[in-house]
Amino acid sequence: MPEIISLNKQQLEKEYENYKLSGRKLDMSRGKPSAAQLDNLSGLLTQLTKNSDCFAEDGTDCRNYGCIDGITEAKRFFAKILDVEEEDVVVCGNSSLNVMFDVISNAFAFGVRGCLPWSKQGGLKFLCPSPGYDRHFAITELFGFKNIPVPMKSDGPDMDVVRKYIENDPAVKGIWCVPKYSNPTGITFSDKIVKEFAELKPAARDFIVMWDNAYAVHDFSPSSGTLASALKEAKKQNSGDMFFVFSSTSKITWPGGGISCVAASAENIKWFLKILSIRTIGYDKLAMLRHARFLNSHLNSVMEEHAKIVKEKFYLCYEYFEKLKREVAGFEFSRPNGGYFISVNVPAGRAKKVVNLASEAGLKLTPAGATFPGGQDPEDKNIRIAPTYPTLAELEDALKLFSICVKLA
Repeated sequence: MPEIISLNKQQLEKEYENYKLSGRKLDMSRGKPSAAQLDNLSGLLTQLTKNSDCFAEDGTDCRNYGCIDGITEAKRFFAKILDVEEEDVVVCGNSSLNVMFDVISNAFAFGVRGCLPWSKQGGLKFLCPSPGYDRHFAITELFGFKNIPVPMKSDGPDMDVVRKYIENDPAVKGIWCVPKYSNPTGITFSDKIVKEFAELKPAARDFIVMWDNAYAVHDFSPSSGTLASALKEAKKQNSGDMFFVFSSTSKITWPGGGISCVAASAENIKWFLKILSIRTIGYDKLAMLRHARFLNSHLNSVMEEHAKIVKEKFYLCYEYFEKLKREVAGFEFSRPNGGYFISVNVPAGRAKKVVNLASEAGLKLTPAGATFPGGQDPEDKNIRIAPTYPTLAELEDALKLFSICVKLA
C-alpha cells in the first residue's frame, strides 16, 4: 500500500530535501518498455540462424534488395492486428513516427491526391486532440502548421468541434489521432466516434486523418477494450482516401529493432510507394521476417507477459493517485485498461511547479504542457505519467517523490 505522507508542510519539505540529498535519478518521462519486457523476447533471436532461414514464404531472399512494400507474412501480421486487408499495408522500418513524418512531408512537398502541395498553400492548420502526443504535434509544427487543440471527451475527441473546423475551413488539412489507449489519457474511441470520423465531409479535398493505432494489442486483459476498424468503416462510407493508419512493434518487441507499417486506400498506397521507391531501396526484410515468424505464432503469449509487468506498475500508480485524489482538491487521473500512459491533472496553475520540483529532486517527468500544441497547457494542470520503464521498486520511489511534489506545489 502507498506510504502515508503527511500534509504537514514541514514534514513534506524534510522528505523532499532527503530525496534531493540522496542523489537518486528516477525517470517517468517516456513510454519505453522495461528491461524485463525486452527480456521476454529471446525467441526473436533464434528465428534466423542459417542462410536457408532468410527466405520469405514466396521465395523472396530477405538478405537482398527489393520488395519495397514489405514481405507478405509481415503484412499479414499488421493486417490482423489492425483489422485491415493485407493489400492495404506497407511494411516499413522500426519507427512508425518516421512513416508519419514521411506522409506529412510528402503531402507538404508534392501534394496528396493530385492536390496542390501544402507548401504552396497558405494558412495551414492541423487539429490536435488534447491532451495528446507531443511528438505528433512537433511534426506539424515543424512544417509551419497552426496546431489547433481539440478537447478530448470520455469516448474520443469532441466531434462537434472536429466537424466545425474540418467541414467549414479548407485550410484544415488533417487531424492527429491515437484511437486506442490514447496518449496520454488512455481513452479508446467508441464505435460511434469511429463512424463519425468516417462520415466527415472535409472542406479540403486533401484532408487526411493520421490514425496512429500504436496500442492495438496492448490490453491488460483480453476483454480490456476493442476498437472499430477506421479504414473498413471509411470504405463503407467511400471516405477511405482520408485515412492513413499507422502501427509498429515498438512496444511489442524491441523499439530499436522492430518493424512498422502504414495502411491506407489503394490510391494512397500507390502515392506513398511512388515516393518511397525514390527515397529508399527498401527496409530491413530480415527484421520483417524475424518478427512475422515469431509474432504470428507467439503474439498472444508475448502480450500476456507484457501485460503482467505493465499492469502491476499501472495499478501501483492508481494506489498512489487515489490517495492524492483524496488529499489534494483538484487532483484527477485517468485509469486506462491498457496502453503506456496515465494522464494526471494537478490543481490548475501547478503542473509546471510540480515538474520543476520533481526535477530538482532527481525525478524526470514529461515537461508540463507537452500534451498540448506548442507545449502550452492553457490551465497548466496536465502531466503525462509514463510508468513502464522503471523497475517496480524505482517506480514506487518515484511515486512517493511525485506525491510530495504535488502536495508541496
